[in-house]
Amino acid sequence: MQLIKVGLCAFGMSGRVFHAPFLKEHPGFFMAAIVERTKEESKSYYPETDIYRSVEEMLQHADIELVVVNTPVQTHFEYVKKALEAGKNVIVEKPFTVNVTEAVELVTLAKEKKRFLSVYQNRRFDRDYLQVQKILKSEKLGNIKEVEIRFDRFRTEPSAKEHKENPQLKGSGALHDLGSHLIDQATQLFGFPEKIFADVTSMKGPEFANDYFEIILYYQDGLRVRLKSSVFSKEAHYAYIIHGDKGSFLQERSDDQEKELVAGAIPTFNEDWTKPLNEPDGILNYRTENSDTKRSLTLSEPGNYMTYYQEIYEHIAFGYPLPSSGEEIIQNMRIIEAALESSKENKTIALSHH
Repeated sequence: MQLIKVGLCAFGMSGRVFHAPFLKEHPGFFMAAIVERTKEESKSYYPETDIYRSVEEMLQHADIELVVVNTPVQTHFEYVKKALEAGKNVIVEKPFTVNVTEAVELVTLAKEKKRFLSVYQNRRFDRDYLQVQKILKSEKLGNIKEVEIRFDRFRTEPSAKEHKENPQLKGSGALHDLGSHLIDQATQLFGFPEKIFADVTSMKGPEFANDYFEIILYYQDGLRVRLKSSVFSKEAHYAYIIHGDKGSFLQERSDDQEKELVAGAIPTFNEDWTKPLNEPDGILNYRTENSDTKRSLTLSEPGNYMTYYQEIYEHIAFGYPLPSSGEEIIQNMRIIEAALESSKENKTIALSHH
């Protein structure tokens, strides 16, 4: 089996939870380097991995071919650029960059250097989203007319993370953070919309970055997709509400991979490293061909973020398609930018396919 040597740009929450455990457990990867500026926290978990004090030092000295840029979004452009210029393949955490211009420049550079650039869209492998895909594929709902996708939290106190909370910093706030997941799922399911209207604000107050957004995506065939997020949601809503001309589907946000990883779960190729659900997490209600109504409670099957790294491995080893390429995610960045413009100008923005 081909062994791919990887360097991780940071060992905060993202590195510890979403990247390092998968790289360690996947036999095709070897985590050769980790950047920790002052600490050595990774040493006890990954004693065989070299620690570097800066991304620049790692790029210069480490024997790696793949770099994971999992630093604050404001540094993504700089570090991805340096990694590509050093001849490395790159995985970059979402959101890709702070704006479209940076994203386009990096995709162009990756092409010039003949290296790949993939954005870590792990929520494509959440159990709830996979269930939505499955229900849509079954066509039981008929022509889809209206969709709502939500990602709510109850976090009324600001976090200590400057790069997420400071409204003066480009790329801070919920729209870039959670919006990048919801927009990605919407475009994966329904394609690129024709136009957009958005309301983006900070409910905690103007001294904090946006913590609330509502985006309406308009599609050519009359479909409306609403994306919504709030940090003042003590009671959970259904995360996915889908209405078609034959029925409806409601799906809870039930994926626990993040929670389990934080608690120290060891991910494997089998989905059974996450705890099974005790009760149904969805409602499917539709009209059959005989015009009977069929209503049932549904149970989603586990998702697995390991699938992302498996797809990266298959791309390197066998030339299979690259998951969430930078080129593809540029389109999501266009929607984020248009949402900010729409909210600021209080108008609907037409989207063009570049």
